[in-house]
Amino acid sequence: MKNNKSAFFAVAVSAMLGMGAVEANAQQTRYKGTVTIHQKDGTKTSFNESDLWRIENREDYVYAVTKQIQPQKYTDVDHVSFDWIAHEVGNISLNYKRDISADELKQAVKEMRTQLKNALRATCNLRGCAIDGYPTANKYQLQNTLGPDCYVQYFCVPHSDFPYAAFNLRSTYDLCKASIGSPGEGFSAMKLYMAPTLNAEKIDYMPEIKAIYLTLFNYAAIENVDLFGPLTYYDNKGNFDGSSFEYDRVKDIYYQVKADIDAAIECFKYYKDHRSEAYKKQIGSTIGNYVMLRSSYDIDPSDLSVWIRFANSLKLRMAIHMSKVEPAIAKQWAEEAVAGGVIENTTDEIGLFPSLLGGTHQLAEITGWNDIVMGASFINLLQNLDHPYIKYLFTKNSIALEKSKQAVSGTSAPATTSEGTVFIGMRNGVTPGEGQAASTNPYCGYSTLDRTYFSECNPPLYLMKVSEVNFLRAEGALRGWNMGGTAQSFYEQGIRTAYLEDRNFPIKEYVNYVDDYLNVVAPKGISYVDPQGLTPDMPSVTKIGVKWNEGDSKETKLEKIITQKYIASFPYSYESWVDLRRTGYPKLFPILNTEHSDGTIKPGDPKVQTADNIMRRIPWVPDDSQTKEDINDTGIPALSEDTNNKPATDTQMQRLWWDVDAPNF
Repeated sequence: MKNNKSAFFAVAVSAMLGMGAVEANAQQTRYKGTVTIHQKDGTKTSFNESDLWRIENREDYVYAVTKQIQPQKYTDVDHVSFDWIAHEVGNISLNYKRDISADELKQAVKEMRTQLKNALRATCNLRGCAIDGYPTANKYQLQNTLGPDCYVQYFCVPHSDFPYAAFNLRSTYDLCKASIGSPGEGFSAMKLYMAPTLNAEKIDYMPEIKAIYLTLFNYAAIENVDLFGPLTYYDNKGNFDGSSFEYDRVKDIYYQVKADIDAAIECFKYYKDHRSEAYKKQIGSTIGNYVMLRSSYDIDPSDLSVWIRFANSLKLRMAIHMSKVEPAIAKQWAEEAVAGGVIENTTDEIGLFPSLLGGTHQLAEITGWNDIVMGASFINLLQNLDHPYIKYLFTKNSIALEKSKQAVSGTSAPATTSEGTVFIGMRNGVTPGEGQAASTNPYCGYSTLDRTYFSECNPPLYLMKVSEVNFLRAEGALRGWNMGGTAQSFYEQGIRTAYLEDRNFPIKEYVNYVDDYLNVVAPKGISYVDPQGLTPDMPSVTKIGVKWNEGDSKETKLEKIITQKYIASFPYSYESWVDLRRTGYPKLFPILNTEHSDGTIKPGDPKVQTADNIMRRIPWVPDDSQTKEDINDTGIPALSEDTNNKPATDTQMQRLWWDVDAPNF
């Protein structure tokens, strides 16, 4: 049983009422209410659950510990009464074997239109999209480009001032309370819009839709705990409306998500052979209208096998995450997932298609604002490996760049770098300029996405891409797990399917270069030189090629797998940040100006990013006293329990459950 004060109360209640021992599941039931100690002289002392740490029935007295006062002994006690409310949490059942006609399903959909539309809103928010007219580029920017996209050095923010949002972002690891918590908005939408739908009575007349929603809720929960750590998962999942919420351990959430995934898969399997064609047609229509995640344009939405593959692929992702903390269980989950069927081709991929939502990928608009430029480490990696993207996906410098009068000693920057002559990224952590005009802030003239091509090729907003699954299987095979093939075969197929263009886009530049890319034996050794000379020259940190070599060490093979997975994941940064923290790959430039963090991140080695220079989690940013109290009461203890009860802190360098400080093999 986890260290859970509510669970303790459950046991304490039964013991004090003479009920004997009870079986208690600390993760399934929460208790809220008031305890009153009645003494024989008529004196009564009451405590709210939120104020009470512990209450014990000793032989001659009752012992109570509260937050406000020292422990108290109460003698001559007549009895203890409990004005207690128990609520179940986390129990989302899937009664998929019940008899439901197509007409009953249709009527339930009609009656639940508002809740289903809310669930769709939650799904779209996973990738910063909206169905209600909200400016989605702003939402995407807050969830991605101001934080995780920069933590993995895909992008860098070229200016510090955001006057329309009333905050300044001093550098990449700045603990800016106005923006740092924004990557949690995806799950916030889930608890606000999806949880009520999951707990609605009528949703049980469409168990397959409920199973999809439960899987998406859990997908968002895993993203959130991988960003922040412990989460108020069970309370949020159960749509609990109390004032005090309890944080659950990352480990417990992983295990519960796995159980939910397995239940959802069984629901999808049952559907295939036990539902009428009319019922299936209605399910397909409901998915089209109220899920809108697609695997391809022409896939039949009533075919739920794609959701089996998605759920198993999520299980495989989770297994890889925990491969160092619980290797035996991770192997079991991964092999189960592959045996059950994972995403294996592009028609199985799941994502949101901006073109079908009436727009383009949000990064095209954000790039147009001059709010992001390419990260120096990412561009340098692509240059050194001669990656296909470097041939068509980015712009060269949009203005002539002058060597600064404040240039550092020893820089090899020329006096002037002519317009349109170099691919140049911005060092993450460097102090940005002010303003969004390149004429006054030269950083805004550094390389960006080619907006024309990027907009035309309609990159989907993937939740799960076949290239990622291939790289997951490659790593699993490298670890000796049965992944249904070799590490080399999955690695090479991952590279072939890595491009970001819409699979239906008629022009895919990537495929013209991929054969040559697979045969790159060694990097070019290109150093990074800042045209303004404001940071020292940076030798390439990339020492590996692309071509698979069976004679390489396991560590080198892992570095190749994670490096190519990192490139293939672009521009989705959450999974890349997990990989960077748990494996140390890919090798990147160290992030500068760590003094802008909360003080726990170190400068590290000036020539390559090291473990002490990698931000390991996003701190919680509570904006109300109750949330602060909840964090102190259960959030910090859950962080500690996840790391074998080592003292935990709400800091940027606090390791999470799966982030084990140990060798990769």
